[in-house]
Amino acid sequence: MSTHKANPQVTEALGATLSDSYTLLQIAHIYHWNVVGPNFIKLHEFFEEQYTELFTAVDDIAERLRALDVLAPTTLKALRGNGTIGDIDGAAPAEKMVAGYLEATEKLIAGLKKLRKASGDAGDQETEDLAIGRLASHEKTAWMLRSLLK
Repeated sequence: MSTHKANPQVTEALGATLSDSYTLLQIAHIYHWNVVGPNFIKLHEFFEEQYTELFTAVDDIAERLRALDVLAPTTLKALRGNGTIGDIDGAAPAEKMVAGYLEATEKLIAGLKKLRKASGDAGDQETEDLAIGRLASHEKTAWMLRSLLK
């Protein structure tokens, strides 16, 4: 049982973070499979690093929900239902993949900022710490992606 009473604002933001993180994982995997062009090797490896890292992250996020005594989503529809990141074109040119991944990452960052605030306001330092760690990771990724597009 959690040491915190489940705060609805925290668990809602945590669920949205889980949805968007899982969707970003799927996007990275699809782009990894389908990227082509002169930067193929670098982007293929980049997207693999992303989905590998995100796999651990979604597990941590879902386990935090469970620590708060809330079920993680029980269907794929429910898992995708709370997020802000939509579908992508998995056959896009490499530059559009990078731009699309950046856009999705920025949506996740916005959601993580909401989670950080909600958990801070609720005094849930463990969830706030998780949000801060994920923010640092995704902000670094966004910086790298923006650099690629210049």
